[in-house]
Amino acid sequence: MAKPSEPSQIAPEAASQLALDFGEQADSKKISSVKGSNTRLIQFGNTIVEYSLKRGKRRTIGFVIDDRGLSVSAPKWVLIKEIEQALHEKQRWILNKLAEWQARRAHMLVHSTPWEHGSTLPYLGRSITLHLGSGTPVTRLQLGMFEAETLLLALPEEAGEERIKDCVQSWLQSEAMRIYSERIPLFEARLNVKVTALRLSRASTRWGSATSDGKIRLHWRLIHFSPDVIDYVIAHELAHLKEMNHSARFWQVVESAFPGFEKARKTLRSAAMQTLPQF
Repeated sequence: MAKPSEPSQIAPEAASQLALDFGEQADSKKISSVKGSNTRLIQFGNTIVEYSLKRGKRRTIGFVIDDRGLSVSAPKWVLIKEIEQALHEKQRWILNKLAEWQARRAHMLVHSTPWEHGSTLPYLGRSITLHLGSGTPVTRLQLGMFEAETLLLALPEEAGEERIKDCVQSWLQSEAMRIYSERIPLFEARLNVKVTALRLSRASTRWGSATSDGKIRLHWRLIHFSPDVIDYVIAHELAHLKEMNHSARFWQVVESAFPGFEKARKTLRSAAMQTLPQF
């Protein structure tokens, strides 16, 4: 599922990328002495931007902006001044994207999950509360008064943040595998396809992927979303076992497996990873 616009992509969290066609190879005598990867500075007006430069066997200058900042990939033979000229030409795009990532990081800090007794997190589209010191030997979900749900952690009250986070993540991943495994047979039957292997994914840009031989990967973080969103991604990936593309025919297959999928698709496309618990 390669198109950035497709629902399998975690669009709000994906790196921003830009490639510029450089054209003919420069004179080998003018090759920059910079080799491999290094860090450089460039000034855009009153703003100084740090970027990492990586040389490689490519014909274009590529820009990637993610949580690590600005990364530039360029052909081995391109001069530094030519790279910086390309950066200056795209400085508005670069500064805008860097500002977006800075805002995301700030948002993540503000909305980061406090890993402690009484904290809440999303599970299957609803909120559950963490509970320590219950004495339970196994982490489990408990339905309480007024239908509120509590995740009883097999941890003492004095457990530290990292230990709590690891325990919660392990439980969520176990739940993800259990629920995905339960839902897949339904869509196998609807589409008359067979999943040969299921793996949990931690990909930064995709909610799921499929190979022509029936191997499926589903992001474990889907466990935060409502069951219809999970079903949509499963239907989407299994539809690829019949159509390895995003053609009109592909979407017809998705519709046949999951009628009215558009609502779940819209929910997923508008999802922001930075609003989910930070593991």
